[in-house]
Amino acid sequence: MGAVGFNKKKEKREEMGVSLRLQKRLAASVMKCGKRKVWLDPNEIGDISTANSRSNIRKLIKDGYVIRKPPVVHSRSRANKKRLAKRKGRHSGFGKRKGTRNARLPVKILWIRRQRVLRRLLVKYREAKKIDKHLYHELYAKAKGNVFKNKRILIEYIHKAKNEKVREKHVAEEAEARRARNKDARARRVGRLEKKRGEEIKAAVQDAEARKREEEQKAKAKKEAAKKEAAAKKAVPAKKETGKKESG
Repeated sequence: MGAVGFNKKKEKREEMGVSLRLQKRLAASVMKCGKRKVWLDPNEIGDISTANSRSNIRKLIKDGYVIRKPPVVHSRSRANKKRLAKRKGRHSGFGKRKGTRNARLPVKILWIRRQRVLRRLLVKYREAKKIDKHLYHELYAKAKGNVFKNKRILIEYIHKAKNEKVREKHVAEEAEARRARNKDARARRVGRLEKKRGEEIKAAVQDAEARKREEEQKAKAKKEAAKKEAAAKKAVPAKKETGKKESG
């Protein structure tokens, strides 16, 4: 407390005209506080000075001659007000800063926060079945490779990737359908060609059979004609002989 406090106490005792050190000590013991928290009523010094026991001190406390001082208030209102202002961004100009940017907020801390945000989002999307495990692994590696600046960019990338995947699937389905249509068309074309070939072969066989029948008929007709001619030739000499006999 120093010499100033001691002198004030001395002056106060001299004004009272009597020493109350014993009463103050007993009161502090009874009220379970320090001696500097004990207040003695200056108008009742006579009654207080005669109290030399704890029971008398308790009676004085009950009568209100001895009071325990309230705690000294160290107000936080100004500090709270400044804290709210700093939360809004005040009092943080160049003149208020001590330390480099990296010392005030390390780059590593920012990196850790960003990675945790991105990885929490990926886990949440994977559990909600919004992305499969393959896309999760790809995005996890990209996040570690500093591809995504924040969560918004990651969400946009996920939407684009899903749309691209749907488009690729649609294109693949269209290509498969096109291949199936072409295959069916080729099968129909082959069937038509085979049918046409079969009809041509059948027509050729029929033509060949018809030509064969015609040739056989012609050959048969030739044979018959040859037989008739041969018979006619045989008949002519026989008539000549019969005529000679008749004339003879």
